Amino acid sequence: MIITRSPLRVSLGGGGTDLPSYYRDHGGFLVAAAIDKYVYITQHRTFQEEIIIKYSKLERAPAVDQIEHPIFREALKLTGVTDPHLELTSMADIPGGTGLGSSGSFTTALLKALHTYKRTLVSPAELAEQACDIELNKLGEPIGKQDQYIAAVGGITAFTFHKDGRVEYRPCKISEETLFNLEDNLLLFFTGYSRSASAILKDQNDRSKKNDQAMLDNLHFTKDLGFKSLDCLESGNLEEFARLMDVHWQRKKARSSGMSNPHINEWYDYAMAHGALGGKLIGAGGGGFLMFYAGDKTKLRHAMREKGLQEVRFRFDFEGSKVVAQN
Repeated sequence: MIITRSPLRVSLGGGGTDLPSYYRDHGGFLVAAAIDKYVYITQHRTFQEEIIIKYSKLERAPAVDQIEHPIFREALKLTGVTDPHLELTSMADIPGGTGLGSSGSFTTALLKALHTYKRTLVSPAELAEQACDIELNKLGEPIGKQDQYIAAVGGITAFTFHKDGRVEYRPCKISEETLFNLEDNLLLFFTGYSRSASAILKDQNDRSKKNDQAMLDNLHFTKDLGFKSLDCLESGNLEEFARLMDVHWQRKKARSSGMSNPHINEWYDYAMAHGALGGKLIGAGGGGFLMFYAGDKTKLRHAMREKGLQEVRFRFDFEGSKVVAQN
């Protein structure tokens, strides 16, 4: 049996500039952090001569080409795994469609398991690029490269997306004190809404391709916020980092009508009046998790409980995609 895992993530600045429709013309930049909530893949050989795939559905397929789930099918093809005596199962600490990059985490964890099964070594960058190839190229999803890369490499990482498709990354140079304060004061609350990132991002993708000036100006501004957020993290100015989160959210809401809704706006405003210094909705928008940097954690937690929002506590993950068991 092989068990692998990849971390979920939160975006800390510049999110949205990792879509090819933007970075191919303008270059992208963002800062993301992996968290200790994971997508797991288990793989083992069976006696039946069929491929068994378990996720929210159960599939039994005689051959790879007949697997319905597109990512399972394309990952098996890419790695050349054709063994018919195979069972693959996916599990997650947090459900998909909640803005924490679960699709990228799932794809990297799956590829890590299949490469381990074939005894092929693959670097984090190769793993991320293969996951991007499956989701962006083979399946044509209108998404970016952030999720696959942060899942593969982990940590609190700055990513540069070049016009030719290359991705450069480096760990953020954050002091131990700043790291502990950031981890202690960033709070995640589930809105109760889940949504398809592809549906939300399609509007941004289409408008970027058409050189819609309002969209491009918004993304240029967001990229600049990414650089400023990195400066704040590396200089230890977390109050200014929190203020930039709020600026980011206000601009992000203007990007698409599906980005927020009256309930999310109400909860956000209530949090800002009760202990939050800044915040935003994580991921493409439309639902998922609200993340706040707290000035007063106790007050903020109490306020969000009043509104019926569940907190998910987390720490940062610095391991990225990894094998957790093999025998």
